[in-house]
Amino acid sequence: MHVCHTTYFLKVSRRLGLVYGGGNIGLMGLVSQAVHRGGGHVLGIIPRTLMSKESPEMLIYRYYSMHDLVVVPQLTGDTIGEVKAVADMHQRKAEMARHSDCFIALPGGYGTLEELLEVITWAQLGIHDKPVGLLNVDGYYNYLLTFIDKAVDDGFIKPSQRHIFVSAPNAKELVQKLEECVPTNDENIAKLKWEVVEPQQLVGFIALQTSEIAL
Repeated sequence: MHVCHTTYFLKVSRRLGLVYGGGNIGLMGLVSQAVHRGGGHVLGIIPRTLMSKESPEMLIYRYYSMHDLVVVPQLTGDTIGEVKAVADMHQRKAEMARHSDCFIALPGGYGTLEELLEVITWAQLGIHDKPVGLLNVDGYYNYLLTFIDKAVDDGFIKPSQRHIFVSAPNAKELVQKLEECVPTNDENIAKLKWEVVEPQQLVGFIALQTSEIAL
């Protein structure tokens, strides 16, 4: 990602905070450092199993206490903002969504594509109505946008749902679009809410332990 995009994130960081997947390497590390230097609040959410892999400065210390193995996450060195450790990838994405007001996907690989399409799908299902933005630097996502347009033409995606997300070639234009974004009011979209189901509501079914996910 070009320096100018990071610089713009630095400029807007005084009024915008950052919620991201944790770590201090790659684009995630670059943007989190820019926002942190600009005075914006940074919250990194990362699964415990990935802490030592994505953030080399996060060390896991193990010690024995009363014959039990205890794992305690310790942060050393120059950390970036606030770090929240979670159990797994599913909880990571749910917590990121819960703490965010909008979503921005930078150029990335499989993980980025999976997270981008998931938040778009959540919006399609009515689980959230938060803006979703795609930073299409140097046309990186042109083929993805072409594929989505074809899916609309072939009837797999409704034309109204094509506008669930916005895209722009630079950070300044993308932030402006997100600020002006109006939630898609599609009457055919199911309004779903992920929450704990009370046992008494499960008539005729075995009550399973569930985790509350607030979006």
